[in-house]
Formats: sequence, C-alpha cells, structure tokens
Amino acid sequence: MKKIISILCILAFILLTNNAFGQKNPFIQHMYTADPSARVWDDGRLYVYASHDINPPRGCDLMDQYHVFSTDDMINWVDHGEILRASQVPWGRPEGGFMWAPDCAYKDGTYYFYFPHPSESYTNDSWKIGVATSKHPAKDFVVQGYVKGMESHIDPHVFIDDDGQAYIYQGGGGICRAGKLKDNMMEVDGELQTMEGLYDFHEGTWVHKRNGIYYLSYSDNHDDNWNDGVKGYNRLRYATSDSPLGPWKHQGIYMQPTQCFTNQGSIVEYKGQWYAFYHNTDLSTQNGEFNQGLRSICVDKLYYNTDGTIQMVEQTKEGWK
Repeated sequence: MKKIISILCILAFILLTNNAFGQKNPFIQHMYTADPSARVWDDGRLYVYASHDINPPRGCDLMDQYHVFSTDDMINWVDHGEILRASQVPWGRPEGGFMWAPDCAYKDGTYYFYFPHPSESYTNDSWKIGVATSKHPAKDFVVQGYVKGMESHIDPHVFIDDDGQAYIYQGGGGICRAGKLKDNMMEVDGELQTMEGLYDFHEGTWVHKRNGIYYLSYSDNHDDNWNDGVKGYNRLRYATSDSPLGPWKHQGIYMQPTQCFTNQGSIVEYKGQWYAFYHNTDLSTQNGEFNQGLRSICVDKLYYNTDGTIQMVEQTKEGWK
C-alpha cells in the first residue's frame, strides 16, 4: 500500500509540475480546432474564437460549429461550447458546412461575431461575411444578417482603433481588402480598399496596434511558385503602417511553417505579454490521423525588438516557462 501511495504521489507531482511548467501545445486537445481569433475583454479573460475541423474529415467543406475557449492564466482553458453552426444561418448554403475562419469584436455593450459563409451551393461567388450578436462573449449569439458592402471573399477581421472607429478586413487567394465600418458594425462606410505593400499575401488578415504602429499579419503562399526557390507550407508574415488602411511596409516572417499545409492566427497582448496564436496538426499526428490534416490551435509567446520589429516566434510543444 505504501508503495502504491508513493507512486500516486510521484504521478501527482509530475502532473502538477507539468501544469506549472507552462502552456501545452496544442492547448485544446478534446476536439479539432483551427483559425484562432484571440480577444481580451473587460472581464479580464482572454477568449479564443475558433473554427472546427470535423472528424472524420471531408476537407474544409465540412467545417462547422464554432467554439469559444477562455483562460485567465494561459494554462487552464474553459470550453464554453458551441456558439454557432451553419444550420442557424438563415441565408446560408443549403448543404451547410463552409464555416471558416471567424473573428469577434465588441462595441457599446454588444459582441459581434463575424464569420465567412457562402449563401449558395457553388461557393466561389457567394461568400458573405455573416454577423451574429450577443450581450455575452461566449453564448447566446444570434445571426443578424451579413455585412453590406463586402466582396465574395473569406477571413473577416475587425480592428477597432483608439478613437472607436472600426475597420473590417477580408481576403483570400492573394487579395486583401479593407474599409471602415459604420456604427452599426454591419455596413461598410464607403468602399473597400486594396491593402498596398503586402508581400506574397495569401489569407488570414489580422491587425493589431503597438506604440502607435499598426501591424498587419497574414499567411503567405510559400508554394511551388515561391520566388526564393524553397517549397514549404504557409509561413506567417507581417507589415507595418502609420494608418490602419496602409500603405503597408513589409517587414518579414515572424513564424516558420508548421507541419500543417495551412496556418492562420492572431496576435494579442494579455497581462503584459504578447502572444501569437496559430494552428498545427500535432494532435492529429499523435492520433494517427496526420494525412487527414485535422488541425488544432496553439499559442506561443511573441517578442519585439527595440525598433518595433517582431522576433521569430518559437513554436513549442511541451510549454514555456
């Protein structure tokens, strides 16, 4: 009996030590997730709005069921459950699916959840940026319609500047467009503009602001046509500007490829530390499903140089200290 108790004590110590050691990647392991949009709200918690890879997979067309996760220590995460699925989108594609990378914004007491979804069976020409709203960050979202004035593209992102002006970004297939949002957060104010100065843009726009500098991060192509002659999966790049609508100055790569063909993420500051969120296929590899490309969300610390440029993010598996 004493021997059994000793073994149990050792195992408990190992578990506690590993938890104290730091964040594990992927940090959500009970389901497959992708495209993490990280936000810090007034309740002091960090929330991640993620898309969901369905298992068994059938490619990205089967993606559905957005989930929200939150933490107050970057180690312990709460799954708040599903907040939206394709069947709840009145104007959506009859066959469902195609619930790709989302984002969430907060203004005047309302949370606005933005998601790309086609309205017709043939998706390429019918993408819309849907909007669901709630008075809570992780429940009770109801679809209100879609953003008027957007084009048929994916990957919505909303950035709210210090003066309260909201900007919406979207892009895929090498095109990044953006513009101001009206106060109702559901209409483009004026016309969308092409973001100038981005280098090898593919998809996944994310904008953050630090020390008066605007940073636009995104996924690059890095495929057979890449002009440095190096083939690989998506890398994460960034550009800077003194305006949320550019023009932008390309600054380079801040994350090398994971073993996943795609990568997409967000950058956010929480309790004085900056973090880079992204996804990989480590969990599906562990589960013997690597060839299916099922993705999982990850996070690692992000650091800046004294001149404001971003250091290369170290992708960790066992956690950081």
